[in-house]
Amino acid sequence: MKLFLTNTVSLKPENVLVGEDGYIKLTDFGLSKEGVEGHKDAKSLCGTAEYLSPEILQRQGHGKATDWWSFGAIIYEMLVGLPPFYSKDREKLY
Repeated sequence: MKLFLTNTVSLKPENVLVGEDGYIKLTDFGLSKEGVEGHKDAKSLCGTAEYLSPEILQRQGHGKATDWWSFGAIIYEMLVGLPPFYSKDREKLY
């Protein structure tokens, strides 16, 4: 079985844990998709607003690049203290 994760594990800080062995563990695979191989195969709008890539928000299809976008947003938040695109006003955030 080939598993390709799109918007991997609803990737956000709350879903990145550290195990007893000191290694990072990813949780919440509820939004993952199987069999997505192209750059525009996934079409669903799901995930946490602060970590969604432009492709997801434009609803034109997305692929693996959205996982890297979310990963970059988490790294940014770890360094700066807030996600790269943040507003308390949800409409402005989107």
